[in-house]
Amino acid sequence: MDIIQINYDSGDPVVSARDLHEGLEIKSKYADWFKNMSAYGFADGVDYFTVSKNLESGGRTIEHEVSVDMAKQICMIQRTEKGRVYRQYFLDLEKAWNTPEQIFARALKMANQKIDELKVDKSILIEDVQRMRPKEIFADAVSASHTSILVGDLAKLLRQNGVNTGAQRLFEWLRENSYLIKRKGTDWNMPTQSSMEKGLFEIKESSHIDGNGCNITTRTPKITGKGQQYFINKFLVDKQEVI
Repeated sequence: MDIIQINYDSGDPVVSARDLHEGLEIKSKYADWFKNMSAYGFADGVDYFTVSKNLESGGRTIEHEVSVDMAKQICMIQRTEKGRVYRQYFLDLEKAWNTPEQIFARALKMANQKIDELKVDKSILIEDVQRMRPKEIFADAVSASHTSILVGDLAKLLRQNGVNTGAQRLFEWLRENSYLIKRKGTDWNMPTQSSMEKGLFEIKESSHIDGNGCNITTRTPKITGKGQQYFINKFLVDKQEVI
């Protein structure tokens, strides 16, 4: 259940700071509270946006739309049960927003909007409409994403768009084409030096304690936004196959 309205009109999700102020049951006045919150290093035009709105009774009021990341940090600052509940809600929202399916859906929406814009302008040649087909725009949209995804997630996106592949076959293709290291050992399936220099991959390191009480560090290759565009162009635009 939504505990606060999320606005997706600007692309990235934002929430009303005034709604957040009310939901967190802040006792101080909204203007004073938001001034204190924004002093934690948040920037107007980056983390939040100031909007002047007309009042039904006449006059104008100042509102603020804040990013989900800023809202999440504000909730942590409150150190209240309400703050904890809202922060968890924003964490779950971020997790859902960055799934491969949601990235794909946003990219297709962008593609449709671009095509509609081209159709409105009668002076643009029909081949321009074809050039801006959804698959290419999807690749461009992904490149702007700051979210890196697993190789298996990329395989899922490709399969949803007509490429007959899976995680194991994609891993094998990446190894055979020198994007991942194929020699057996601790570096197996890690990005090659050239892949890292091109910005196609990053390595996520995580630690955990095993059953014997030993600290274990694991490394996982993840495909960057730039890498997602690169490989999507290969398989969807250049029509390369995963053997």
